[in-house]
Formats: sequence, C-alpha cells, structure tokens
Amino acid sequence: MDKREFRKNAADMIYLTACAVNSKKPKQERIEALDLPKLFEVSQEHILTACVAYALETVGIKDHDFTQAKEKAIRKNILLDAERRRILERLEAEKIWYMPLKGSILKDWYPKMGMRQMSDNDILFDIQMRSDVKKIMSDLGFELKLERELVDEYIKEPVYNFEMHSELFMEFQVGDMAEYYHGVKSRLLKDSGSGYGYHFSNEDFYLFMLAHEYKHYAFGGTGVRSLVDTYIFLRKFGNALDWKYIHAELDKIGISDFERSNRELAVKLFSMKQLTLDDKKLLDYYVMSGTYGTRENVVENGIRSSGHGSKLRYFIHRIFPPVKYLKGSVPWAKKSKLLIPAAYIYRFFRGATKNRTAISNEFRQLEKKSK
Repeated sequence: MDKREFRKNAADMIYLTACAVNSKKPKQERIEALDLPKLFEVSQEHILTACVAYALETVGIKDHDFTQAKEKAIRKNILLDAERRRILERLEAEKIWYMPLKGSILKDWYPKMGMRQMSDNDILFDIQMRSDVKKIMSDLGFELKLERELVDEYIKEPVYNFEMHSELFMEFQVGDMAEYYHGVKSRLLKDSGSGYGYHFSNEDFYLFMLAHEYKHYAFGGTGVRSLVDTYIFLRKFGNALDWKYIHAELDKIGISDFERSNRELAVKLFSMKQLTLDDKKLLDYYVMSGTYGTRENVVENGIRSSGHGSKLRYFIHRIFPPVKYLKGSVPWAKKSKLLIPAAYIYRFFRGATKNRTAISNEFRQLEKKSK
C-alpha cells in the first residue's frame, strides 16, 4: 500500500474509531467508500481493529477479519485480567508492593470490552525484590524472554506477555523522565482493600501516560491509539483534574508543549471537530508512525535531537553513544569505568549479530536521507 492509500484508509480508521468511542453510527456515504482489506491492514498497524469492528457492526457489517480481531481482543483482555490477578495475589502474599500500569487500567474506561486492545501488561514493583519477582513468575509458568536494566519481559502460552518494571524510565531516555520518576512510590496512593497495591492519582496517571507516549513520540514515533487513550482519559476525568498541578509538573518533566499539542489534537480529532493545517501535519506524524514508530523516524529524530547533522557524525554517535546511554544499554558497564571500553565492543558485536536487521534498516534510512 502506498502512502496516499495508507493515509486515506487511516482517515477512515480514525472516523470509525471516533464513531465507536462516542457510540455514534457512521454515515452511509463513508461506509460505501470503504476498502475493507486495506482498512483492516491500517487498523492492525495502529492496533485499533477492534474499535473499527465495533463501528462497522453498528451498520450491519460483520467482516470476518474485523470480527475475528475483535473477538481475539476480548478474549485476550479477559485472559490477561485473570493472569494479572494471579500475579498480584502472589505479590501480595510475598509482601511486595506493586502497581499495574497504563493500558491495563485505561482499557476499562473505553465504552466496550476489547476496544482497547492489549499486547501486554505492565506492572511496577519494588526494585529491591527483583529476584523474588523472577521466582514468582517462574512459579506461575512464565519464561523470562528478555532481561533489561529496569524491566524484565515474561511470556507464557497462549497469549500472556507481562513486563515487570523496577523503574519507569531509564537514564538515557529522553528528557528528565528518569530523574522525575525515580523513587516514584513516594507519590503513589494506597489501594483500598489491598496490603501492597498502589495507584497514581488521576493527575499523576495523566502525567505518566503523557511521559510514556512522549518517550515513543520523540524516538521512533507513536500511533493514533495514543491519541485515543488521551481522548478517553480526558473525557472521563478532564473537568475534575487539578490542571495547575499538572502544568507545574509538566514543566519539571519538560513536556509541556507536547502535552498541549497532543491534548488539543486528541480532543479535536475524536470530537470530530475541524483540524487546522498544523493539526493535520501533526496528525500525519502519528498516522505514518504506526503504533511503535518507524526506523525512518528514529533516524530523523536522532539527527535532530542530537545535532548530528552529517551522516558520518550520526554513524559515529550510534556506534559510540554517550556513556549514560551505554550504561543503560549494557547494565554491567555501571560496575566500573574500566568496563566501559569492553561495553562499547560488546554493544557493537551484539548489534551486529542480534539486531542486524534493525540496524541495517536504520542506516538504509540514513543513506536515503543523505541523498
């Protein structure tokens, strides 16, 4: 599908998603112009297939692919909910404090089950108890798929994927997020009826949601679903939020401009209001990013943010990144300054073997940009 077709079908996806989350019936003239296979492809790219399926069903369209995706989303949400309860019960029993994050909470604020599709569940827990959490997950039948500095990813058949976070942001990530969210437990609220469960205030939930999205937005891009999340949250809580507190904290994190543009675009888009030219330009970045961003955006944003305007300088920067990034990428480099040269060599060969395709794609984009 070329970019023009992608954008056209993305516009249909956004319209139908707006209908779904606002419980409105789509207009017949829009329905008649749909290309369902291409619409499905774009909706899958943005993980909004279930939303679109719900909207199509209101006009009597039960396309096989869309219906299957919606039913799968419902089933996965139910299974993840049940498994998350098992994990939290074990954390309670072992007296380990915890907090479920973002998507597992947001999904319950969407109008219908499965509308907010889930790829995984994220849980923050006491960093001092990481080895205990590994044992708990192993006891529950999970396999440790990936171990990173501050998050461990666990999988289990048929659909279970849990990311267990000991911190919310790493030092090398954009802005001041790692510093702001270090020791976040002091700002959490205790769950009622729970010994060790915590949650964000509504204001802090919004701040974390925005910080998380900005991390993706500023790196490789983030998709339309993040705008839907913003709209759903603001529709539920917006009028009751302490905006003075929110704006003060946004300044500390350094994402005030992003919050404003993201909020304004989300509200206009899913309230079906007229967009300005600037709105449309920003929306196109979300549309063409897909859910998890693109390699092209990684290169473009990397050059812009780091000031490495030439191909050679950017190439050197990627192979020999700043030490704080290196330590985030290769955690054992933190143990001693003497390990830093070895960590650079290790990172280079790890990229050349495990991440060869991604790196190749990145430098292909860099080559294209330099022409």
